[in-house]
Amino acid sequence: MTDREKTSAIHREISALGKNLKERYPILKNQNAIGFGIFTFAIAMIVLAAWAYFTGRAATWAIILWIAFWTSILHELEHDLIHYLYFKNNRFLHNLMLLGVWIFRPLTLNPWLRRHLHLYHHKYSGTATDLEERGVTNGQKWGILRFLSTPDLILASVLNSRNMRHEIGQLYREGKFSKEDIDNLRKTSMFGFWPFGIPLHLVWYSFVLYYLVLGLTSLMAIQLTPPAWLQSYIGFVTPLVVLLIAPNLIRQFCLHFITSNMHYYGDVERGNIMQQTQVLNAWWLFPLQLFCFNFGSTHTIHHFVVQETFYIRQLTARQAHVILHNYGVRFNDLGTFGRANRYKGEMAA
Repeated sequence: MTDREKTSAIHREISALGKNLKERYPILKNQNAIGFGIFTFAIAMIVLAAWAYFTGRAATWAIILWIAFWTSILHELEHDLIHYLYFKNNRFLHNLMLLGVWIFRPLTLNPWLRRHLHLYHHKYSGTATDLEERGVTNGQKWGILRFLSTPDLILASVLNSRNMRHEIGQLYREGKFSKEDIDNLRKTSMFGFWPFGIPLHLVWYSFVLYYLVLGLTSLMAIQLTPPAWLQSYIGFVTPLVVLLIAPNLIRQFCLHFITSNMHYYGDVERGNIMQQTQVLNAWWLFPLQLFCFNFGSTHTIHHFVVQETFYIRQLTARQAHVILHNYGVRFNDLGTFGRANRYKGEMAA
């Protein structure tokens, strides 16, 4: 079979899994209601964590990890919303959900602007123009810069901005980007992290710098008393760090680490879905999978069956993995870490 024939067969067989599941459990056909129910429940769990923090009923570390888990579900909802899987014909509720998943994951791109990047990603996954995955370090050699950039989209943008501007211009001149693509990229670069992302990153950097200076002066036995206004500022922003910033940095590191290494880059045949992703579900990745809602195990399914919700992918994953394996989709190709995510090369044992 050709890769195109394999792709069609995988799509057909995995689609049948979801269809059969919905026939067995008709409640799963209520897609809008289920999506909105998950949305409200996840936000309620985050609000509960905020209450526990302000009333001192739980340890700070537990609250951070709890919120990181529930925001990983909100990410999956955002991903489905970008594909118009909930309330496609009800703009108010659709946009309300998009706004909600953004507010509780405020370090991320504006989802309305991200939609163009993500739909483009599906068309050209693994190529130089797939800026969504490249923006989360896909295709870069592993080192300290990639490690630091993995959770931090702003830092990644700053570190790569010079090279990316030059490369995007070259790709445009070669006809690989349209004028519409360039206009959307300009909008994304100018407005994508406002009004939440930029201010909250500044809060995070100042928070880290404050405690870094205190720690260094303590090690050097230097007596340093921060001014009252600075202590007041840190007291004011600490809840933002605990409830919004730290959980989302943890979630983003886990998600970006998994997604940037399960997607291939650079030598992928354009439009060949068989070469775009692998299933990355090695047992030792479980702590990372926990905070990106099993993304490494299920996202490859999405590339073959785009119009299926994330919770159906979770329910059919075990059977879908058998289908993917039978048609030759890669599983746990750990050599990708040493190949800067290139597709060609020997798979890890």
